[in-house]
Amino acid sequence: MTPPNAHPFSSLTPDAVLDALESVRLFSDGRLLALNSFENRVYQIGMEEGAPLIAKFYRPERWSDEAIYEEHMFTKALADQEIPVIAPLEIAGHTLHTHAGYRFTVFPRQGGRAPELDDSATLEWMGRFIGRIHAVGAIEPFQSRPQLDVETFGVEPLDYLIANRFIPDDLEQAYRSIVQQCLDGVRRCYDRAGDVAMLRLHGDCHVGNVLWTDAGPHFVDFDDSRMGPAIQDLWMLLSGERSDMVQQLSDVLAGYEDFYDFNPRELFLIEALRTLRLIHYSGWLARRWDDPAFPVAFPWFNTQRYWQDRILELREQAALMDEPPLWPA
Repeated sequence: MTPPNAHPFSSLTPDAVLDALESVRLFSDGRLLALNSFENRVYQIGMEEGAPLIAKFYRPERWSDEAIYEEHMFTKALADQEIPVIAPLEIAGHTLHTHAGYRFTVFPRQGGRAPELDDSATLEWMGRFIGRIHAVGAIEPFQSRPQLDVETFGVEPLDYLIANRFIPDDLEQAYRSIVQQCLDGVRRCYDRAGDVAMLRLHGDCHVGNVLWTDAGPHFVDFDDSRMGPAIQDLWMLLSGERSDMVQQLSDVLAGYEDFYDFNPRELFLIEALRTLRLIHYSGWLARRWDDPAFPVAFPWFNTQRYWQDRILELREQAALMDEPPLWPA
């Protein structure tokens, strides 16, 4: 039994993980490797028969069952179109299972390495498959998953940080002020972009969620999938100086537009979305700070230096949001 006030994952022991798999008649050979995941708990598990499998145990109370099923149905729709995503396995007619109070899903194991984003051919290849993902994502909206917007990624994280007193008293006013200034900048960027289409996205399409093989990219971890503008799945592939990002985006779009039309007015949103991600990240760390894994993994969070650096970082973002887009929209 979980002790009172213990973190919800505290009773997810190795035995509990293996018992969960046995509950859906998947029998392990006892090998269990915890993978690098903080939002959920993810394990590679050796099987008595066949290749190892990946078991993902969802953080309690984060998503509703309906929202999880929407993620699963989206990845299944992509896989049905032969887009290289890692969709959950269907076992006894279900992809989401419950055991001892934990909800979990089982995936096939996919090997691979991080893509080399300094290579134009790799970026074009990535663009082709993201374009295919978006072509499917635009067919219908999510009903249970939220939209990436100023409220969910900006206002709510700031309110949580202030209400729970994470920011040192001597820096709270400065942080609150620069976040409000940045959110005003984000709103101006959305105004300049105009009527931008919202579609189902990967949502967190950085190099850590792409496994590269000789066959190309494999997109994993759709846990943050939500409604948002197409550029959200593209801007995290860009880095370096402005001239570098112009070339990288050109390479990505060379493949992307083979399968889905890109609205150039979304270029106004790149720095706005980067700003929202920075604000949301601080809020995410704060909301998870009661999880024992977080203070160990992020010891620098919530120090005086951390908040000083965030204020400087956001001041830079406030200026960047007023610069012209990477090319004329």
